[in-house]
Amino acid sequence: MTTSTLWYLRRLSRMGPREVGGRVGDAVRRRRWRSARPAGPRVTGARFTAVLPAGTLEAMPADAVKRLVAEADRLMAGHVEYFGVVRDDLTDPDWWYDPKTGRRAPWGYAFGLPYRDEDTVGDIKQIWELSRHQYLTVLAAAYALTRDDRYAERVAGHLRGWWAANAPLRGVHWISGIELGIRLLSWVWIRRLLDGWPGAAALFENNPVALRQIWHHQRWLAAFPSRGSSANNHVVAEAAGQFAASCAFGWFPASARWRASALRTLERHLRSNTFGSGLNRELATEYHGLVLELGLAAVAEAAAAGVPVPASVRQVLLRMTDALAAVVDNRLRPPRQGDSDDGHGLVVDGAGTDRWASLLATGDAVFGRLDWWPAVRGSDVRTPLLVSLIGTYAKDAALSRVARPAERPDHFADAGMTLLRGPEEIWCRCDGGPHGFLSIAAHAHADALSVEVRHDGVDVLADPGTYCYHGQPKWRQYFRSTLGHNTLQLDGGDQSLSGGPFLWTRHARSRVLVADTSGADVSRWCAEHTGYRGSLHRRRVELDHSARELRVTDEVHGPRRAVRLAFHLGPAVTADLVGGRARLTWTRDGEDRCAVLDLPAELRWRAHRGESEPPLGWYSPGFGRKEAATTLIGTGFSSGPAPAGGFSTVLKFSD
Repeated sequence: MTTSTLWYLRRLSRMGPREVGGRVGDAVRRRRWRSARPAGPRVTGARFTAVLPAGTLEAMPADAVKRLVAEADRLMAGHVEYFGVVRDDLTDPDWWYDPKTGRRAPWGYAFGLPYRDEDTVGDIKQIWELSRHQYLTVLAAAYALTRDDRYAERVAGHLRGWWAANAPLRGVHWISGIELGIRLLSWVWIRRLLDGWPGAAALFENNPVALRQIWHHQRWLAAFPSRGSSANNHVVAEAAGQFAASCAFGWFPASARWRASALRTLERHLRSNTFGSGLNRELATEYHGLVLELGLAAVAEAAAAGVPVPASVRQVLLRMTDALAAVVDNRLRPPRQGDSDDGHGLVVDGAGTDRWASLLATGDAVFGRLDWWPAVRGSDVRTPLLVSLIGTYAKDAALSRVARPAERPDHFADAGMTLLRGPEEIWCRCDGGPHGFLSIAAHAHADALSVEVRHDGVDVLADPGTYCYHGQPKWRQYFRSTLGHNTLQLDGGDQSLSGGPFLWTRHARSRVLVADTSGADVSRWCAEHTGYRGSLHRRRVELDHSARELRVTDEVHGPRRAVRLAFHLGPAVTADLVGGRARLTWTRDGEDRCAVLDLPAELRWRAHRGESEPPLGWYSPGFGRKEAATTLIGTGFSSGPAPAGGFSTVLKFSD
């Protein structure tokens, strides 16, 4: 039996009957669509009316505009970087070319292309990213703010080139619904930002090629929604893009039907993808940001089109915004939990704009900040654009019924996340939550009971990140493994069982026993999981505020087993390991900082850095990028049925 066949069998085992039936229908429809490619309805008299309110562009912060224009000029010169790969061909891009591998995706019927096969197609993420057209929204925003026709003309040339090269259902850009959804959202904003340019109508509503592309994108999304075990952030992106296009480009006989269906889907899946606490159920922080961006963009389109939105949509977005404000550290950095692929919903800002500060600024303007929210530094272009359409929900009666936290929450029981905060901006995330979302937990990592510790925003005990999805299986396996996180591994295996790069066939079950963050002197957390059959791993974490000391105690209940305990240091941290003690040093804002990490004497300790066979000692600052960092690994054995006090680790920060 081939590896591919085994994967399909494992994947099938995680589906319910309804999902299987839906996917069978999809397969039949794909076969039928291979030969049936309708031209789409003829459209006459189309007008674009979803424009920005008067005065919006004049109110932009000058520093944000400066960053945006600098970014636009870099793009105009042909330079862009995606996932660690620099491209200099953006003046005339090849839409199917992968600059990382040098391969070019084959032409053919979209649903027959082996897009997961990097040897045939190349790195599909590299190919897809450019065709989200989010660099074109940056150029369109630069036109709107400068009225320099060069930006608009470049946008028009690239769109016409893309439409000519990517006929409906032909090529890799017609495979994935999330790509179509985000691309539609980009096109809506491109048209809005080009309003006032003499060629805007000829590019969009008076252009039969553009109309055909927009219609086929929406027809595709209506026919092939993400289903069942795949209904995560993808279905939100699909629905948001479909809704935005059917509001702003409501020129087709099916537009009203598509709009109503997309809004129902968006409402249902925003709720299902979000815990009651406001955190995203995938437990992958970057996707919390993506879903929140998509939701805000969708309500902006609804407001521009005068389409009523269910109160539940606004309530979910409010809870998500409060949750984000609660979990960030003092530098506005959120947890590095689960998968991350640097995906954005709407990009209209230049390099150096803080994504999380931007989301909180939008939340402040739309929902109103609470007293405990952190202060937001900096400015952005996206916030005033969105707020000009959405307005403020300050007097929204439906939102007044939402019980917003009176104090900053530190424990999110439904998500199993607890934050211990100490003096001098010590921040510690403790993970006792479920293993991801839905039956496949696609974006989860095997990280039960892991901790993530920062000091003044610097990663001290770091979550190493994600690095890659397709094409590099050993690296994908490492970055999502138990050993790749600050937790304890038994017998060389993962707590949860992987069935593929986005598939977990057995999930570790965790439960939080203690989450006490109310004490002025000591904060405590304790949780356990049973991911290793026959054994139970229990971890206690205590943060002594006055001593500036974090104590981590690990117990293994069950038979004697081989143990590896990992602590991954951030890339800015240097470690001097002598025996069971590591002296940690780093610099923050020109000031030298240090801490001492006392490690369990029962284990043999060794430092690893930048090793590849097998991978160990790495940190991924963003998708497609990795850099060497120090990982401390302690090896030994559990003590058998009696925990005998467990393995004790103490991290003490200097005064």
